[in-house]
Amino acid sequence: MIVRPPLHWLRMLFVWRGSILPAITPQLVLITILAVVATMLHGSILSWKVPLNFVPFSLIGLTLAIFLGFRNSTSYARFWEARTLWGVLLVESRHLAAQALTLTQDRAQARMLVLRLCAFAYALKHQLRGSDARADLALFLPQGEVQQISQARYPAAVALLLVQRWVGTQCLQGHIAPAVVPVFEQALARLGSALGGCERIASTPIPFTYSVILHRSIYIYCFLLPFGLLDSIGTMTPVIVCFVAYTFFALEALGAELEHPFGMEANDLALDAMVYGIESSVLEMLGEAPLAKAPQVRDFVLH
Repeated sequence: MIVRPPLHWLRMLFVWRGSILPAITPQLVLITILAVVATMLHGSILSWKVPLNFVPFSLIGLTLAIFLGFRNSTSYARFWEARTLWGVLLVESRHLAAQALTLTQDRAQARMLVLRLCAFAYALKHQLRGSDARADLALFLPQGEVQQISQARYPAAVALLLVQRWVGTQCLQGHIAPAVVPVFEQALARLGSALGGCERIASTPIPFTYSVILHRSIYIYCFLLPFGLLDSIGTMTPVIVCFVAYTFFALEALGAELEHPFGMEANDLALDAMVYGIESSVLEMLGEAPLAKAPQVRDFVLH
């Protein structure tokens, strides 16, 4: 996630770090060179004048803009749903930690639940990113449970099971009154629902065929655009083509990043910071400091 203070409007025009421009610079350079060559050749290829004008490009450009808007709206909806689900994880983790500390007399057992909640958050983060969770899990769990989670196909589900087992054990031992068990069960159900929502977003991308059609259409449009504008605007063709290509390429690249909100790209969710927020929040209820290191902002990006 990009973390920057508000910028003056003039500085905003020249922002490089945190913008989508580095990802699309090669395409922009290629399109601009093509536009310059087309202008120098007066729209001809091997003495054959390409018979194009701006009329079809106006219609096609409008259609592409509508499709891009739909694609970006869909991608942002996935991004925002993912952020909402992680908000649920934070709220329910706090709720479970508070219930454990107020409804049980054994502080050591309550601490065990808090640590398992932290482990669940870290296990989910690593599962969504496809990374190794063992180093983080070792901060909160004994080695046997770390191995059990890290070897599972769905580590976060196993970590959540450990939390559920804690509730069952405390109830059987009489540390939690049966009347308040539904309070824990409801919070656990909401955690499980949030887990399932994150897994659904991570495993169900936007249909590939749709992305291919949009990608091909944008590139063909931008490659032919210089020949359609040359007779109308002459030597300004490379400038206008570069600007139009920047708009289309940037929107496509941004939609592709937002489509996968759990990754490590600049515009993805800051899962490291969110998980650390859950950890620090529930451990603070115990009066303890976080065990993991706080994530740092680097080049205006927080992961």
